[in-house]
Amino acid sequence: MIEAVGLTKRYGERTAVDQLSFTVRPGQVTGFLGPNGAGKSTTMRMILGLDTPTGGRVTIDGKPFRQLDNPMREVGALLDAKAIHGGRSAHHHLLCLAQTNNLPKRRVDEVLDLVGLAEVARKRAKGFSLGMGQRLGIAAALLGDPKILMFDEPVNGLDPEGILWIRNLMKSLAAEGRTVFVSSHLMSEMENTADHLLVIGRGRMIADCTVQEFIDQNSELAVRVRTPDPTRMAELVTGAGGRAVTDGEGALLVSELTMDRIGDLAFDNGVRLHELSLLQASLEQAFMELTRDTVEYHAAVPGGREVSS
Repeated sequence: MIEAVGLTKRYGERTAVDQLSFTVRPGQVTGFLGPNGAGKSTTMRMILGLDTPTGGRVTIDGKPFRQLDNPMREVGALLDAKAIHGGRSAHHHLLCLAQTNNLPKRRVDEVLDLVGLAEVARKRAKGFSLGMGQRLGIAAALLGDPKILMFDEPVNGLDPEGILWIRNLMKSLAAEGRTVFVSSHLMSEMENTADHLLVIGRGRMIADCTVQEFIDQNSELAVRVRTPDPTRMAELVTGAGGRAVTDGEGALLVSELTMDRIGDLAFDNGVRLHELSLLQASLEQAFMELTRDTVEYHAAVPGGREVSS
């Protein structure tokens, strides 16, 4: 378990992480989300003892990372897959890690096979693609068979098969009772992988809940209505206290009324319906809605609109 209490990091006058308190529990995949510059990487570095907090504390099963007796047996981390000597082979890189951390040599071949690099184990890492580098970084994180795994953008550079593989790997690790903490910008992956979410903006915690709770709390449910008489249906919805707008495809998007209420209105007033379906917002939509005021970087695009990151 990872636990942070009042975790704070300042660089001069800039506060990168501001009073974060959270718990990452075993047996589930916890997603760590936030816009660029939100403080995610700094937080993960403090968990691993790579940065010293200005205030507060963060512990691994009750101890600071630097006090762990066998760090690689307790925590496996992927923060920068490119942090490897390009002249070393995948096998040599992992063997060096195993030898310096008193890990059995057999684990090298086991994790290479697990991540799909067995056939290129003797090739130099400088010739690896971005996806292969990610797999090698994941192999290093798994080397000590740790009970806590931390991944920063683990699907970066992976092809669709690789993305599905890492998704299933993280789920299986959590199912074994391990603690899995993963930071990613790919909302679709977090929606399909994470059980719980920690969302930060400008260094502060803005959400700590399940994925479904996050979507429910930060998006507005709508009902899609298709009818031969959209004008009459919109009038009925408005009269009942709801809102109706066209979706540009000939249907109405109705909010503030339940699907049952909309169906009853149509039936009672003789309006024929061709479709009545609930539209569930995606994690990405909910994330954009919640974090739009905490985005640090805005880029202009043709047409005068802005996109955020």
